[in-house]
Amino acid sequence: MLLTLTTTHRPATDLGHLLVKHPDRVQSFDLPAGTAHVLYPEADEARCTAALLVEVDPLKPGGGRGRRQATTPDSFTLGQYVNDRPYAASSLLSSALAKVFRSALRGESRDRPELAAAAIPLEVRVPVLRCRGGAELAVRVFAPLGWTVTAVPIPLDEAYPEWGDSRYVDLTLTGTLRLADALNHLYVLLPVLDDAKHYWVAPDEVDKLLRAGAGWLADHPERALITRRYLAHRRALAGEAMARLAELRLADEPPADDSIEGGPSTGDGVECGPSTEAPRASLAVRRREAVLAALRDSGASRVLDLGCGGGALLTALVADRRFTEVVGTDVSSQALALAARRLRLDRLPERQRDRIRLWQSALTYRDDRLRGYDAAVLMEVVEHLDPPRLPALEDAVFGHARPGTVVVTTPNVEYNVRYEGLGAGRFRHADHRFEWNRAEFAAWVDRVAAAHGYTATIGGIGDEDPELGCPTQLAVLSRTDTDVRKEETTR
Repeated sequence: MLLTLTTTHRPATDLGHLLVKHPDRVQSFDLPAGTAHVLYPEADEARCTAALLVEVDPLKPGGGRGRRQATTPDSFTLGQYVNDRPYAASSLLSSALAKVFRSALRGESRDRPELAAAAIPLEVRVPVLRCRGGAELAVRVFAPLGWTVTAVPIPLDEAYPEWGDSRYVDLTLTGTLRLADALNHLYVLLPVLDDAKHYWVAPDEVDKLLRAGAGWLADHPERALITRRYLAHRRALAGEAMARLAELRLADEPPADDSIEGGPSTGDGVECGPSTEAPRASLAVRRREAVLAALRDSGASRVLDLGCGGGALLTALVADRRFTEVVGTDVSSQALALAARRLRLDRLPERQRDRIRLWQSALTYRDDRLRGYDAAVLMEVVEHLDPPRLPALEDAVFGHARPGTVVVTTPNVEYNVRYEGLGAGRFRHADHRFEWNRAEFAAWVDRVAAAHGYTATIGGIGDEDPELGCPTQLAVLSRTDTDVRKEETTR
């Protein structure tokens, strides 16, 4: 089985540093089911391709058909000897990825740490992938993650086209992503499309799934299918995984519009050839990108994520080396535990771990630890407070902590009528205590800015409706230069 990974990032040969595999050498690795080889068919400054070739011995343990597959209707007595396992991508290829590219999967690079944290142009090709559900399913699971998907069904026999297509596809993915994200997508989704595992699925597979799916699986529109198939249809394990994903979604406060606003449709009629339009990111992703852009524009390097939940924004902040200190606070200890798990704090190198702090803190009380930071973020937070508690938050954040910049996002209640099942008086999340319209949000921002010495700009995030505005409201409040200089001289 074969997988190729190509980049046109310049110099493209930096791919060797990210994968920790030298382009001038062929390297081989022993696997329980065979041998993996890493080689570079092309490697120059403009374009570099790394190939992972896995030679599977069907007679070795794990080299035959998976345990679950052995009981499927199309299995037969000699299935452990005569099968597609040596030739079609499956969980065997995922296991090889995990062993051969271990540090790259974790997003670590000793030689190119900044590049490991950056999105780069990538093309992945898996020429033979068993895809139970057809080419359409490949589009449904990869496209919402930012990939442009080309899934070409392989005919049963090119000499006899009337026989139709086989169960295999030639898969090509193109996109601009972090290499670690790309590898984790493949690690999870290759066995999902194959719908089989070559080994017994134990309870620790839930932790493996959530680690590899950190930052994307909880919000994926096909997360139930992915979870069920990855865990080999074991109901108890799938139920546990879905419950933990639900906790992540609750901690991150993904509103009802996330599945509506972003990504291509998962229904009938999905094109399986080359996509003519880049898939739209979900509103949750676009919100994080807008917040990061505002922080970069402010020049901040020490940042507070107030009400950080399960750590979705923290993950993005830590990936950007310009943010030298990142602090996440939340009133919920469970949310902070989820954030620590998502950030993989126990596995980060000491240098990266020292940039991150997680503190339990309530935003309606003054906390001296929060003073002196360049910027703070209140992303989908204020609407979770009862309105009478807002003055306490204003005093604690804008009056006491007084960061140089405060970025606030909150739903636009006017836009809710555009979502199926939401109408007048309905909020996007069960825990929302209120949702502002545009005039109410602007009035609150102007009052807070005037009271605490900030200037403010207001905008929106998401597709703008000419009558109702954007689904998410955004405000960036900046302290005056005089205030900031006074603060710096007193430190």
